[in-house]
Amino acid sequence: MREAKLPAGFTERLRRLLPPERYADIEASFHRPKSTTFRVNPLKTDAQALHRELEVAGLRVQPVEWLPGAFRLSDPAQRRALTESNAFYEGRLYIQNLSSMLAPWLLDPRSGEQILDLAAAPGGKTLMMAGMMEDRGWLSAVEPVKERFHRLRRNIETAGATIIHTYLKDGRGVGRACPLMFDRVLLDAPCSSEAKFSTLRPESYAYWSPRKVKESQRLQKRLILSAWESLKPGGRLLYSTCSFAPEENEAVVDFLLKKKPEAKLLPVNVPVPNHMEGLTAWEKKRFDPTLQLTRRILPTEEMDGFFLALLKKRSV
Repeated sequence: MREAKLPAGFTERLRRLLPPERYADIEASFHRPKSTTFRVNPLKTDAQALHRELEVAGLRVQPVEWLPGAFRLSDPAQRRALTESNAFYEGRLYIQNLSSMLAPWLLDPRSGEQILDLAAAPGGKTLMMAGMMEDRGWLSAVEPVKERFHRLRRNIETAGATIIHTYLKDGRGVGRACPLMFDRVLLDAPCSSEAKFSTLRPESYAYWSPRKVKESQRLQKRLILSAWESLKPGGRLLYSTCSFAPEENEAVVDFLLKKKPEAKLLPVNVPVPNHMEGLTAWEKKRFDPTLQLTRRILPTEEMDGFFLALLKKRSV
């Protein structure tokens, strides 16, 4: 059987984007399965108790050194057993890629705050934030797609979170409906999902094209403006995608910086070595020089590619 290949246009762009010395390893990551990582749900148990429970069930797991409450499955063959465990079905753990966990970790929501997750389904980041908030405060979770919305609701119910209020709504209208309401906003924007491409699943990139990247950017610009309108002065916005494309990442943040003079980028300090600074130029476009404060997570055997930007709304 012929080995599936990534789209030539995608790999050509990737080669121009990534550090040359890292390209081969990163390109190879698209041809291998990812390790299974997950985190404890602190609303139902604690990390020590979960670790003991899984070991008793015969599962071999290791704590992730840099992220308390996160684990990796030592034996890939045990993934099915993990998904059939009582801890999984009863919501004491949530399977999630480590890159995805970085977004709530960086936004750092606090107990009692008002938080918005503007593109929430299936709910992994929403639930992580509810746990960080100790289920105290108000967490609005917005999702426009009905099927994904109902999956979000089911995951929230299983996890036992009570502060999450769900809305089947187009996120582009939230800023007008709820201006200056939230202390922190998470926008993990819908994107071309380039970081989730895998030659083990050719359908993951079957519809990729430069046009899709541009279409995603148009939606992202509307969403980031809506997120910004909903944010209180002094509040923080975490913008992320699982795309490598600068059009969906630096260009969208640069668009906000040009539109909103009160927007200021904060440094993104990540506790992993597999990252690179944000770009200040791509093709013929120049971006605000502070875009170098953003970070692009580079894929490994257990982490997906990811983009992270943290902004603060200054009082004007």
